[in-house]
Amino acid sequence: MLDFGFDKMALIGAVALIVIGPEKLPRVARTVGTLLGKAQRYVADVKAEVNRSIELEELQKMRSQFETAARDVHDTVQKEFNETRAAIANDISTFGDAGSPPVMTSHGLAPHAAAPAYKAPKKNWRVKRAAVPAWYKQRNGVRVHAQSGAARVARFRPRRSSGSAI
Repeated sequence: MLDFGFDKMALIGAVALIVIGPEKLPRVARTVGTLLGKAQRYVADVKAEVNRSIELEELQKMRSQFETAARDVHDTVQKEFNETRAAIANDISTFGDAGSPPVMTSHGLAPHAAAPAYKAPKKNWRVKRAAVPAWYKQRNGVRVHAQSGAARVARFRPRRSSGSAI
C-alpha cells in the first residue's frame, strides 16, 4: 500500500487548502473520510468472506477424512463380525456331527456330555409384589391391607366433635 508519513500528509493538506479553499475543505474532508471508511469496510468484508471460504474448505476436508475413517472402522468391524460368525458356524457344525449339543464344564466344552433337562422356573407372585417399595405404594394410593367396605367407610367418615349436638 501507499506509505504516507506526517510530512507527506501535511503537504497534501496544504495543497488541498490552497486548491479547494477554506470554505469547502471541511465538507471535502468529511466526504473523503466517509469514502475511506466505506472502502475499509468493503476490504474487511472481502477478507472475512475469503477466511470463511478457507474455513469451509478445511471443514469439508475434515468431514471427508472423518467419513473415510468411519467407513474404515465400519468395514473392519463388519469383517471381524463375519469372520467370527463363520468360525462359530464351523464350530457348531463340528459339534452337530457328534449328535448332542456341547455342554460347558469347568475346564471347557465337553462335546459328548448329556445336557440336563429344562426345568421351568417357579414364579412367586409375593416376591414380585414385594419388589415395589411401601413408600411408593402409599404415595400412589395402592392398598397394602385389605379392608371391608364398612371398615373403609368408618375410616374415612368425618369425626364428630364432642361438644356439638345435632
